[in-house]
Amino acid sequence: MFNHILNNDFASVVKGRRSVRHYDENIKISKEEMNEIISEASLAPSSANMQPWRVLVVDTPEGKEKLRPLMRFNTAQNDTSSAMLIIFGDTESYLYAEEIYNSAVEQGKMPAEVRDRQLGTMLSMYPTLPKEIKVEVAKIDSSLFAMQLMLVAHAHGYDTNPMAGFEADQVAKAFDLDEERYAPVMIISIGKAIEEGHESVRLCSDKITFWR
Repeated sequence: MFNHILNNDFASVVKGRRSVRHYDENIKISKEEMNEIISEASLAPSSANMQPWRVLVVDTPEGKEKLRPLMRFNTAQNDTSSAMLIIFGDTESYLYAEEIYNSAVEQGKMPAEVRDRQLGTMLSMYPTLPKEIKVEVAKIDSSLFAMQLMLVAHAHGYDTNPMAGFEADQVAKAFDLDEERYAPVMIISIGKAIEEGHESVRLCSDKITFWR
């Protein structure tokens, strides 16, 4: 587990997270710390360890100006946050399979024969999956990453807000990404809150759980 969460009570990290819409515009997160946050969030699980999440960090005035007309009613987050993190699911994540599995063998985390067997199965199956299945898998895994990123950011002392209210059919093209390959999942604003987000109410477990 990463140090920032170890140094915080995990329950307080989970319960303390708020969705924030207005940030301190004077706060900028360094590239080094943003990379650390993304790396820690990447410890999230994924199907066959394919790690399909891809993050576009929009933190320049030019980038935010390009993103602004695509944000619908979420322009306050875009205008005031330290960065807007556009989360995509890579439908061709299997292209990294050999790199991932070879690294696992080199680091002593997987026997070579297991690598060979799993790679053979994946590389014969993944490329032939229907596009809609590839998108679904990529979005599910990338959502796990996104939730972990928000918790990691909170452990680092930052606030976030996940958003689905944006022009999902335009955002990849706007930033010169392959629309066929990269499926938009959500956008997460990140920074230091200037207005504390409201604490929200959750349904009790009895309302959301079925026992058989």
